[in-house]
Amino acid sequence: MIDERAIGERYRALAGDLNERQRRLWAGAEALSHGRGGQAAVVRATGLNEGTVRRGVREVQAGESIEHGRVRVRGGGPKALSESDPTLLTDLERLVRDDARGDPQSPLLWTAKSVRSIARALRDQGHQVSHETVARYLRSLGYSLQANRKTKEGSSHPDRDAQFRHINQTVQTALSAGQPAVSVDTKKKELVGDFKNGGREWRAKGDPIPVRVHDFKDQQLGKVNPYGVYDIANDEGWVSVGIDADTAQFAVASIRSWWEQLGKPRYPNAETLTITADCGGSNGYRTRLWKTELQRFADQTGLQIQVCHFPPGTSKWNKIEHRLFSYISRNWRGRPLVSRQVIVELIGATTSTAGLKVYAQLDENTYQRGVEVPDAELAAVNLTPDEFHGEWNYLIKPRLID
Repeated sequence: MIDERAIGERYRALAGDLNERQRRLWAGAEALSHGRGGQAAVVRATGLNEGTVRRGVREVQAGESIEHGRVRVRGGGPKALSESDPTLLTDLERLVRDDARGDPQSPLLWTAKSVRSIARALRDQGHQVSHETVARYLRSLGYSLQANRKTKEGSSHPDRDAQFRHINQTVQTALSAGQPAVSVDTKKKELVGDFKNGGREWRAKGDPIPVRVHDFKDQQLGKVNPYGVYDIANDEGWVSVGIDADTAQFAVASIRSWWEQLGKPRYPNAETLTITADCGGSNGYRTRLWKTELQRFADQTGLQIQVCHFPPGTSKWNKIEHRLFSYISRNWRGRPLVSRQVIVELIGATTSTAGLKVYAQLDENTYQRGVEVPDAELAAVNLTPDEFHGEWNYLIKPRLID
């Protein structure tokens, strides 16, 4: 009589150290050692599949061997699901193609393309597949997890590159002549208060700074508009932190503050100030108030103002973005901007390994929104357009005032 209890004890003692093939061979040898009824006894005692034990008997009797380090012979094991289900890969690719998301017949319309949602959609189509299998096949098809990447700049103006060259040449000419050249723009508006600020900084473990859950503007503190002026030659930044509207008057007032505080002492013999600016916003090339305010600035200082605007959709190429604003954002990362003074101090403390210096000042003046400039006032601006895209490139000279 076969002692099935003993068989079970021997199997449980070894099972944890046996791979698939070793387990099968052990079962086959155990069955053969008991003669007639041995296979059935091993199946009952171990719980192994009857086919597994029977195959083990055949392999032991045949004396089969395989390559060292392998568990199965080459080609062994279950067939790939894609072989037994020939339409699986086709349906999978159809689901994950970019155009599927906008297809009104797509099962994944407006649904995140996670492997679980893809597997669910495939099962709805009759495929027996798990999310692990979906992930494996996606990798084999050349897919991977991807984030969005900012590369689209909209329609490109045909003279975009030529304007870049024109700006570069204008700035280089000014610098070679010892004349000031600045890059200007408004940084992103910032909420003032104990709001979350992106990024992380070192603090005691388990002691994060508590901030508000919702980013609703504080009615007392409001927002600030940091307008920057970056001196290209000296690697210096000036930021006027405005508390009112971001208008052309505020933009030119910020440039005037830079000139009075930094520009004039550094360029005592300056005759022309070259400004590179974006195409839109408070310093946009279509903004009438920008030009009339620059005229007033030219009249007050005696400077000729040479302006070059970047083409539409190319604001990220303006030097102030990556020479000044990026360092400010890095310096105050992870810190709530709890007050206007804190913002000014954090901006003023910004430096770079290349030697960047930044100065900041709070501008508490108010600036009227929606100021309309009559045609006659615009016509009085002493503006000379450049032969190349005069709408983007122009010179404003001081007017002779009695």
